[in-house]
Amino acid sequence: MLSRIDEIQGMGFHLDLVLRKIQKAYLRKFDELGVDTTIEQWVILYQIHQLGDDASQRDIVNENFRNRATTSRVIGGLEKKGWISKTRFDGDQKRFKLELTPKGQEILDLTLPSALALRKLAIKDVDPSEFETFLRVLDKMGENYEENQPQ
Repeated sequence: MLSRIDEIQGMGFHLDLVLRKIQKAYLRKFDELGVDTTIEQWVILYQIHQLGDDASQRDIVNENFRNRATTSRVIGGLEKKGWISKTRFDGDQKRFKLELTPKGQEILDLTLPSALALRKLAIKDVDPSEFETFLRVLDKMGENYEENQPQ
């Protein structure tokens, strides 16, 4: 495959193809579980769970790879579904506190085992040293595209 990268429209095409397969697997699993969610919604739901009592909208925006408006829209969708609540922190009226509702926790409890299994599937038959190299190469490629890099 590597020898054909230029023939198949570059590495971006290949990365996008793999990403689409991963996304399709997650969405298929969510559908099998009867959960109507997008990957972006699930990721934010999980992030709120991980951050616990200190989860703020600002933290989610900073840790996400989406812009503030998109993240706010996804958070609004989760709120409309009744999966999260959005209030202000006590003594800090500038930050929004995000918490899972009982329904949101139920959705996370239902989907998390499958999500973890799908993560394990991604690295099935991949040697740990190969995976470490893969991550290093991706990081290097990302650095090559940083805005501050001389051209």
